[in-house]
Amino acid sequence: MLRFASGKGDTMAATTQRSTAQDTSYHDRRLAQRLQDPEFRAEFERQQREVAVIDAIVNQLDHLRAERDLTKAALARGIGKNPASVRRLLTAPANPELRTVVAMADALDAEIKVVPRRPSRRTTAVRRTSRSKKTTAA
Repeated sequence: MLRFASGKGDTMAATTQRSTAQDTSYHDRRLAQRLQDPEFRAEFERQQREVAVIDAIVNQLDHLRAERDLTKAALARGIGKNPASVRRLLTAPANPELRTVVAMADALDAEIKVVPRRPSRRTTAVRRTSRSKKTTAA
């Protein structure tokens, strides 16, 4: 916000007033409104789970790196990557390539495993959908 304050005589001095807190109320209201749509909500929740899993894997790799007293640059050299890209991957929200994640795990003498969860309503619905496609194709 720009405000002009009059000084002595005929001169005007410009002063600025900055808000330190960002107004997110519009975003919050818009998101709440869009979450009312079941299709949007399902996709939003799927993407949140995806981001959480990626973050958990990257955080675990960074934890292993620190346990082994490796710098981010040393880890990058060990997997043939640019140190800046490994540093970004471990410190900023990112969507790393699976190849990079596997290489980092290998360099840290760790392995990546996919562990099945208990079946949920979502996976049961996916199974039902795939069965019905097979039935209609036959």
